[in-house]
Amino acid sequence: MESSYKKIATVCVVLMILGGGANAQTICNMTVAGLTACKPSATAPDPPPPSAACCSALSHADMKCLCSYKNSKVLPSLGIDPNLAMQLPQKCKIPHPPKC
Repeated sequence: MESSYKKIATVCVVLMILGGGANAQTICNMTVAGLTACKPSATAPDPPPPSAACCSALSHADMKCLCSYKNSKVLPSLGIDPNLAMQLPQKCKIPHPPKC
């Protein structure tokens, strides 16, 4: 039963992200546009370096909040590799990246 609740919660978060419009919804202080800019750099198998738009969005993000998604099923459900995503702050040279 608990698994069903997690799946429902994941679907709700995904729908909030995708249904909100480019700047209407945020997650961890990142807009959907910011998340979208970072997605290629967090998608296996051969991700490109993060773009300037991605790094700019990450510089405004709540890093502790983003860390909370590391072991969540939300990122994989969006096609994002959590391990690659956790490398982005360092690749963007964000000062004091979180240790998730």
